Amino acid sequence: MSNTLLIILLAFAAAALIAFVMFSRRRTPSTTAPQENLPPAPVAEQLIPLGQRRIVNESEHQIPRRHLDDNAMKVVYRLQDAGFEGYLVGGCIRDLLLGHTPKDFDIATSAHPEEAEELFRRGRLIGRRFKLLHVRFGREVIEVATFRASHDQEETTQDQARTAATGMILRDNVYGTIEEDALRRDFTINALYYDVRDHTVLDFANGYPDLKQRQLRMIGDARERYREDPVRMLRAARFAAKLGFEVEPGTAAPIRELAALLGNVSPARLFDEVLKLLQSGHGEASYRQLQRFGLFAFLFPQTDAALEHDEYPVETLLINALCNTDRRLSQGKSVTPAFLFAALLWYPLQLRIKQLEQISDLPPIPLLHEAANQVLAEQVRSTAIPRRFSTPVREIWELQLRLPRRQGKKADQLMEHPRFRAAYDLLVLRENSGEPLQGLSQWWTDYQSSNPMTRRDMVPADQDDKPRRKRRRRPRNRPTQDSRPSNE
Repeated sequence: MSNTLLIILLAFAAAALIAFVMFSRRRTPSTTAPQENLPPAPVAEQLIPLGQRRIVNESEHQIPRRHLDDNAMKVVYRLQDAGFEGYLVGGCIRDLLLGHTPKDFDIATSAHPEEAEELFRRGRLIGRRFKLLHVRFGREVIEVATFRASHDQEETTQDQARTAATGMILRDNVYGTIEEDALRRDFTINALYYDVRDHTVLDFANGYPDLKQRQLRMIGDARERYREDPVRMLRAARFAAKLGFEVEPGTAAPIRELAALLGNVSPARLFDEVLKLLQSGHGEASYRQLQRFGLFAFLFPQTDAALEHDEYPVETLLINALCNTDRRLSQGKSVTPAFLFAALLWYPLQLRIKQLEQISDLPPIPLLHEAANQVLAEQVRSTAIPRRFSTPVREIWELQLRLPRRQGKKADQLMEHPRFRAAYDLLVLRENSGEPLQGLSQWWTDYQSSNPMTRRDMVPADQDDKPRRKRRRRPRNRPTQDSRPSNE
């Protein structure tokens, strides 16, 4: 009897142990579970004073270690082995927390740029306004930045920091601590640091709760931060479009008022920002954010002015071009800024041609060239267009005049042009946007997919294809014996 009772008690104990283990597994989150499965805690309970350290453990943030870049980890470990602090920081951590694949990995360190450069044989210092170290691993570049601090420090020298009368920072090489560095960053969701030693995320600006709430918030006074760097207004539009986040009211409010400060930014830098906005796979959403905040007019003033002309489907073509670019990028296809600028400036070009027609009697092609020169010259005052892109833009525009001329062998010759495909794509977008082209784009679509025999029937014969009569040359009047010059 005692043996039977003992067996029953052991069975109950085993069942209780199994139930406890199963309950514990359900309570313990997996380190590889998707972030979306974690219900966010109320934001009010998570807010901390700016500059205070919040530590988010791996069991909570659940960033899989296998998603960390090996080369970036090598750089961090090298910095730490040399006695410096080193963290993965910024957009890469933000994207990992959102379940996205980071485009690149950045590192923040306590080492000054010159100190960090000595540690890496493949490192190179770049920048004057903002010194950075680039460490190259084949085609991959890891960017290393020193912790920055506020310009208000008494020991700050003119060489370390310089600010324009508008408040724009011209030089930012004031170094500080990780806490100071976090508060010098733009948005709270970009002020998150990953510590590779214990795999925790450090948050000094309430970026983690803002990320949970899908909210874009500027660190500090938004008006002052935009004056320091007007490009932050473009970044606000870009992150709102890319991430689908809502811009916090205090962050959004000053943008329209301060949008004109973009005029103080170099056109070369704005060209890079335009590519990030419109050629990163979220161009259509970025355009709508730019219009929402009144920023588009300072990037493409001629296109913005053309929107007022009802005779052209300006915005329809613009949105179709951006959607086409987004679709190509989602399919892994290549895109070129030349096509984007050709589409964005196509109707400003048409308006300029009309103006020149009233004061000039140039033929169509020379007239287009002159209008193109003027439109591009005006555009580069806002955003630079490198020559390697401006030349193809001109060729794409010129082909728009040549594509209707399909007689004889001209169609086949046009198809051999290096810009034909881009010009054809623009032609299709123009007609799909409502421009009356009498089915020209469909003709070219059919022509490309037809065999040589069918193509021959699709084009009318050109007089140039008919055999020409050979013109008889008149014999030269050879000098007679008497008329030849004498050597005597």
